[in-house]
Amino acid sequence: MKKEVKDTIIVELGEKLKEFSHFYLVDVTGLNAEKTSSLRRKCFKSEIKMVVVKNKLLHKAFEASDVDFEPVYGCLKGSTAVMFCNTANVPAKLLNDFKKEGIPALKAAYAEECFYVGSDKLDDLVSLKSKNEVIADIVALLQSPAKNVVSALQSGAGTIHGVLKTLGERPE
Repeated sequence: MKKEVKDTIIVELGEKLKEFSHFYLVDVTGLNAEKTSSLRRKCFKSEIKMVVVKNKLLHKAFEASDVDFEPVYGCLKGSTAVMFCNTANVPAKLLNDFKKEGIPALKAAYAEECFYVGSDKLDDLVSLKSKNEVIADIVALLQSPAKNVVSALQSGAGTIHGVLKTLGERPE
């Protein structure tokens, strides 16, 4: 491969690192063409950009980045694919579906500005909540007391209304 082509690939990988806030490094050794196509289709449906890369070129793209990706350097061995995404747990759920076969295996991930190294971290990544999910949980927690107060007032109003109606209908 010519130096110009390598430089272009490194720049493209650097742009993807800036464009997407999360990425997963996946070992795709042993995937045949059919399984690779299936994985790519599922990635496309889940809005994940999957790229098979040379480890040295990815390492150079990491070094050129503003973020220090040193914790994942040790994972750059063998056949590596990078899954870029904007929702942290989507690739983890996809990989969890393939977990039964053992291929592809998680090498490392950078999600929510944290590093997860090793395939044993997959369950942690699956349970990770996205920013929107956390905001929804907080809003639900904040609305809960207000809903309880409104509900109590409405039921109390119905009780008072019933008592007054009964007293009003009572013969004197």
